[in-house]
Amino acid sequence: MGSTNKGKSTLEVGADGVAIITIINPPVNSLSFDVLYSLKDSFDEALRRQDVKAIVITGAKGKFSGGFDISSFGGLQNGKVKMPEPGWVAVELLTDTLEAAKKPSVAAIDGLALGGGLEVAMACHARISTSTAQLGLPELQLGIIPGFGGTQRLPRLVGLSKSLEMMLTSKAVKGDEAESIGLVDAVVGPNELLSTARRWALDILERRKPWVASLHKTDKIEPLGEAREILKFARAQAFKQAPNLKHPQICIDVIEEGIVSGPRAGLWKEAEAFNQVLNSDTCKGLVNIFFAQRATTKVPGVTDRGLVPRRVKKVAILGGGLMGSGIATALILSGYPVILKEVNEKFLEAGIGRVKANLQSRVKKGKMPQDKYEKATSLLTGALTYDGFKNVDMVIEAVIENVALKQQIFADLEKYCPPHCILASNTSTIDLNLIGEKTRSQDRIIGAHFFSPAHIMPLLEIVRTNQTSAQIIVDLLNVGKKIKKTPVVVGNCTGFAVNRMFFPYTQTGMFLVERGTDLYSIDRAITKFGMPMGPFRLADLVGFGVAVATGMQYLESFPDRTYKSAIVPLMQEDKRQGEATRKGFYLYGDRRKASPDPELKKYIEKARNMSGVSIDPKLAKLSEKDIVEMIFLPVVNEACRVLAEGIAVKASDLDIASVMGMGFPPYRGGLMFWADSLGSKYIYSRLEEWSKMYGGIFKPCAYLAERAAQGATLSAPAGQGKSRM
Repeated sequence: MGSTNKGKSTLEVGADGVAIITIINPPVNSLSFDVLYSLKDSFDEALRRQDVKAIVITGAKGKFSGGFDISSFGGLQNGKVKMPEPGWVAVELLTDTLEAAKKPSVAAIDGLALGGGLEVAMACHARISTSTAQLGLPELQLGIIPGFGGTQRLPRLVGLSKSLEMMLTSKAVKGDEAESIGLVDAVVGPNELLSTARRWALDILERRKPWVASLHKTDKIEPLGEAREILKFARAQAFKQAPNLKHPQICIDVIEEGIVSGPRAGLWKEAEAFNQVLNSDTCKGLVNIFFAQRATTKVPGVTDRGLVPRRVKKVAILGGGLMGSGIATALILSGYPVILKEVNEKFLEAGIGRVKANLQSRVKKGKMPQDKYEKATSLLTGALTYDGFKNVDMVIEAVIENVALKQQIFADLEKYCPPHCILASNTSTIDLNLIGEKTRSQDRIIGAHFFSPAHIMPLLEIVRTNQTSAQIIVDLLNVGKKIKKTPVVVGNCTGFAVNRMFFPYTQTGMFLVERGTDLYSIDRAITKFGMPMGPFRLADLVGFGVAVATGMQYLESFPDRTYKSAIVPLMQEDKRQGEATRKGFYLYGDRRKASPDPELKKYIEKARNMSGVSIDPKLAKLSEKDIVEMIFLPVVNEACRVLAEGIAVKASDLDIASVMGMGFPPYRGGLMFWADSLGSKYIYSRLEEWSKMYGGIFKPCAYLAERAAQGATLSAPAGQGKSRM
């Protein structure tokens, strides 16, 4: 994590002869180059001084270190920040200076010891931790591998299997587990941390405690044959989970090198591999997502006005269907008391039942103890009237997509809720101005668009109208943060940001299928690209009823670029509605496993005849690359319109929306970041070529044409950014 202040380390020597070296770089004591150079100076001074017998390393303000400074990555990748010599940190600083020293060192760990922070701690001769400290090597989440010796020391401290699990899943362990697996030597309370670490360091010096150089431990490493089997299994698992990613395989190679050729050879291989992955597209993409996610809460003209979020003490939800019950689950899991209102007893019982089932599922998976389940369910109250609404601070409407019904509900809410109450709608398509038309409360009407299932999906689209007050937006941003969602603030239009960007996704697929592209080849190419599912499998999952209803909305709003296909209506005539009826574009067996349906040809041929189109030999033989581009470049084109119209504040918000709302592969950096890797000129020329051949659905928008003419990136704010191409 980055910081604007210059980081450093300090050295203080106590009367007991123990030097306390403290890492200082708020907020998480990240290891910027300033800190690393300062650490080297502190180590050298402690080793040189006659009055220093032993060393304790700790972090300021209850945090050991959150790891290498991620804000340095961009500078390293574009050459603006000079990289130290390969192996300077892992070999020269941590191995040859700290670990090989004639004075013992102990890490005193509280708060965080992640990434480079844990790697510094592992180079010490012992580690003392608090029970709540988090220790882990999450580097693979950023497309890199541990680069400060972690690939060599972690397996030697906790064993090969556990170290692979920790590195490949990026999961941290708490202090107690860290002690049980051998990662730390003792767990103490935060008030005893430094004094225990000091005594431990002196005990090592007096040989009352073992003096352990973790790089040379061998007792936790399996014999070579067995180790190779464990590594082979890890490789297969990593490939199965992420076939497009190379860095997990590189990480395993580096671990293996240390086991086969010795830890020092492993350190040098790690240094070489770290530089290789640091400059990869995957790392650049994942780092973009890391910063984009943290930037979604910065909204010009809203979050820069010094407004303080008001406390939301109680929330009411209208509608206990799939969405309403999911939203209620998310809220009570974060401690919000919730009133769930339904129209009759039967629906209310079903809604409360859904919430309880969501929570029970967490209990069964071991994610929630029974007492927490009881506490969460006690926060939920059912209601059939508005009587209890006089003291709620926020209402979220989650009823069916019916304009008249929603208008009536919002007119009622204005009567029954207090004047400060946030009036939110979970609509995914209906104009919020229309919903609030019959009220005098347009300034507190806002969209709170969750994605299904609402208690699991991480994105919250916060939709503002021209009249929504900044205070209401700030309040909802705060609620989003508390319920552990990533909020993206967007403007009011058909489909808002996520659904609007992606409406060409299935439509272009239909266009191609009618002209001869194999439907299942499209889905295969798109999943191979990294999407969780292709457009047709997605349409089956969502259900044809929803697909047709939203399709009509886009046809009304964007008639010039909406493709109307008869394939789905023809299938509906035969009672095919998607996965729910076990027949859609695929057939679904007992376990809902999707398999191709040979009968589909008749619907495609009939739709082709109705549209008056014929098979295009070019489109019938598209390569995987062409399929991906023909499906996604119209999505990029629509995203450009969303930016040009000011529906999204910045391109990075669309990167997050695409990843968290639609499952766009995060290692590609999000939709706009990926588009910029192709270049605006290339995208424009492809769309222009297709629009001449096939018409309006591919026509490049003015924003895209302008960026291409300037050779500018699509993501840069207006008037900035020469293309990377």
